[in-house]
Amino acid sequence: MTSTTPRAGPLRVVLVDDHEMVVAGLKAMLAPFSGRVRVVGTAHGADEALDVALSLAPDIVLCDVRLRGDSGLDLCRNLGERAPGQKVVLLSVYDDEQYLYQALRAGAAGYLLKHIGGEELVRHLELAAAGTTVVDATMAGRAAASAARLERDEFWPGAHLGLTQRESEVLALLVAGHSNRAIAAQLVIGDETVKSHVRSLLRKLQVPDRTAAVAAALREGVFR
Repeated sequence: MTSTTPRAGPLRVVLVDDHEMVVAGLKAMLAPFSGRVRVVGTAHGADEALDVALSLAPDIVLCDVRLRGDSGLDLCRNLGERAPGQKVVLLSVYDDEQYLYQALRAGAAGYLLKHIGGEELVRHLELAAAGTTVVDATMAGRAAASAARLERDEFWPGAHLGLTQRESEVLALLVAGHSNRAIAAQLVIGDETVKSHVRSLLRKLQVPDRTAAVAAALREGVFR
């Protein structure tokens, strides 16, 4: 494990989440560690976060993966272009290694889950500031297992595009011409869950609608 570099003062952190209560909760969680971490700014969207980060030049931007109309992944990419030295650690409720892979590809310095405790969060932020890529321990284990499956060519169609196994199943049924209700019945999940998976796979495939998703799947040879 990489040791943290001695600092003259606490880590300067910007918090980014589109929910005020989450930002307030993170502030309260970090407050007992004021000698190690200091919140210097907050933002509620990726564009605002980019402006705040460029203005304040914090050591770490702690950002939710999902933001209204944008994402923490976009913030990672934009900061990487505009301020390569700044580090972004993503904080998420999504316990899914595909999100982890996307985060690392976007240049994130870490991917942690929102159930993390204050002491552990501060320790991970210190490690990230010192140059270590920090990942939730449970997810890191699963990611290693997934990498082994990938090496054995045992992954699902669309994994190389960042799709989860469930999203791949939904996309296959879209290609077959099924409606959301039919997909829900076949996979034994709710209609709203299907809609959520469809929105996610459209975002990952970078297409505007279901028809374009089907075209992308066929063009990319996802299902052979």
